[in-house]
Amino acid sequence: MDTPQAVDSKYRFILLSAKRARQLQAGARPMIQTSTTKPTKVAQLEVGSNLVPFENLQPEGSSAGKESGGR
Repeated sequence: MDTPQAVDSKYRFILLSAKRARQLQAGARPMIQTSTTKPTKVAQLEVGSNLVPFENLQPEGSSAGKESGGR
């Protein structure tokens, strides 16, 4: 499965899918109609369809990873 445009990296895609799969295993209802019942695949499809909301937070005071002040 390819990484969706809304997700900036494969790592984030995996993290989002894993967290959503745990929610599905705990009893959450799927947000997508699919023939598969495997929570991991359902979660990947949901994240790929941009149905799982997430925020990409940046640490306070960081501007592209450079710190002001220095030696």
